[in-house]
Amino acid sequence: MRTFDVNSKKDIQELFLDCKKALDISYSPYSQNRVGACIISATGAKYYGSNIENASYGLTMCAERTAMFNARINNVKKEDQLVIGIAADFNSYAWPCGACRQVMVELLPLECHIVIFNKEGEYKIWQVKDCMPGIFSSSDLKEKN
Repeated sequence: MRTFDVNSKKDIQELFLDCKKALDISYSPYSQNRVGACIISATGAKYYGSNIENASYGLTMCAERTAMFNARINNVKKEDQLVIGIAADFNSYAWPCGACRQVMVELLPLECHIVIFNKEGEYKIWQVKDCMPGIFSSSDLKEKN
């Protein structure tokens, strides 16, 4: 089983390079802002995602959702996802949008680390449970009788 140490410069640097690799598969002809994401699972497998834009902007898919869906499609259990990294090729940090944060609450463990990079490799670390105050989860849905 793989571990990911948020205090390890080596692990963080490797995650940054994986996120940058995902930038290469971005389809962003409209914004010109490439974003790449990578999830590392407990087996050490890596699941990549990039932003995929559409001329009908509402149909655009963010990199982090693409990575989460990629992991899910490959049958990675929620509890086996260790970390998600997100990097962009613009100056600011690659903060996830509200939709991505909601999907993180659904598909990632609440203790899963989120590592947000800027293009220089500087980073901020937080956890899914801290990404959205007042999270809405399956426990909030009405139970069926």
